[in-house]
Amino acid sequence: MQFEGIYTPIITPFRDDLSIDFDAYGKVIDWQVENGCHGVIVGGSTGEFFSLTQEERIEQFKFAVDRMAGRRPVIAGVNDLLAERCYELTAAARDAGADALLVAAPPYGLPSQKELVSHCLKIDRIANLPIMLYNYPGRTGVSMEETFLERIAQSRNFRAIKESSGDIDRIHMLAREYPQLQLSAGAEDQALEFFAWGARSWVSVVANFFPRETVRFYELCVLEGDFDSGRKIMSALLPLTNCLEKGDKFLQSVKYACELLGRPGGPVRPPMKPMRKELRREVLQIVETARSTLRAILEEKE
Repeated sequence: MQFEGIYTPIITPFRDDLSIDFDAYGKVIDWQVENGCHGVIVGGSTGEFFSLTQEERIEQFKFAVDRMAGRRPVIAGVNDLLAERCYELTAAARDAGADALLVAAPPYGLPSQKELVSHCLKIDRIANLPIMLYNYPGRTGVSMEETFLERIAQSRNFRAIKESSGDIDRIHMLAREYPQLQLSAGAEDQALEFFAWGARSWVSVVANFFPRETVRFYELCVLEGDFDSGRKIMSALLPLTNCLEKGDKFLQSVKYACELLGRPGGPVRPPMKPMRKELRREVLQIVETARSTLRAILEEKE
């Protein structure tokens, strides 16, 4: 499997009683396909995996694969604080028919690079599926360093790396030193830089509510080499991506943006709390401005 295009880490819509709204979840999946996204990630941090039970997470895998019905790849996030739960999730994702896995370091435990290699190789042995690594030291406390990458890149199932450190030097290093690992944009505010350095995919949170726009951005930069238009689109997106990346209500803002665009959103589970009215007004203004600006830019390209 080649990771090409826009892969959306889809939200988990909850009902008012905080149970998973699977009717809405199915609509989220269908809408991504209808709007041209190249695959979905189930069980990512945007999907609030950390607030779900193991049973709920496995049910999500099964539901997503069944609903997708082969139309697009389903990538299963199999990450957890407890390594044994990671391995159980890996087996469940494999059995559900997931097309690939998203694999990060187990948070809080701070494994060494050698220990992290062993952990990832065990996941590989269990699943024997294509794997996108997920480097996000801000969440896990551990960075996937060169000693890790040198060993892991030798295994054929490790195909890509979603780089979410925010460190521009990491983009340069990965592009130059590890071409066998497909580089995937994992920082919303650096998508243009990733594409300029040869990345051919973006794990895009923004695609939860701007799927067509992110797909067109990918096409312009990666397929057509039109970085002039790419810069215009990225400039229009930056206030929004900065709000998401640097705000203190990331999930709430994403779900609210979905609702503003007429999509399912719903509440978040504890310990997160609802957004303040002031932040809702700010997100509303940013989303509306981005939508109108993007529409004008893309209409010029038609």
